[in-house]
Amino acid sequence: MTDYKFLHPTEVRYGDLDPQGHVNNAKYLTYFEQARIHHFIKMGLFSKDQSFMEIGVIVADIHIKYRAPAHYGDNLITGAKISRIGNKSLIVTQSVMDAATGKAMADGEVILVTFDYKSKKTIPVPEDWKRKIAEFEGI
Repeated sequence: MTDYKFLHPTEVRYGDLDPQGHVNNAKYLTYFEQARIHHFIKMGLFSKDQSFMEIGVIVADIHIKYRAPAHYGDNLITGAKISRIGNKSLIVTQSVMDAATGKAMADGEVILVTFDYKSKKTIPVPEDWKRKIAEFEGI
């Protein structure tokens, strides 16, 4: 857990379970997304009351490695950090972990492309974003 400056509590809901009684693999995408949004808010890239059409990122690629099953009632935490800033993209490294032990349940990488939803075109990563990310992440 020490690799992440941002950690978000993750609640395992009953509806997150599959018939085998553990968290369905697709739900980890939601856990990653929820942590990413809060991470971006924490860094000041956008605010809670901002329209999602103004956020300026779109998911281009996601890779997840499943490490251990999570179950209803587990106390989880999801880490998020921006590990690379490209010209028009950000790489976000993430992990869903047991909150008490730090054991990884799933980890992965998400590539986000900065995007202008009005013109429907990719755009360069804004300079103020680069500055805020560098300050927060230390990169």
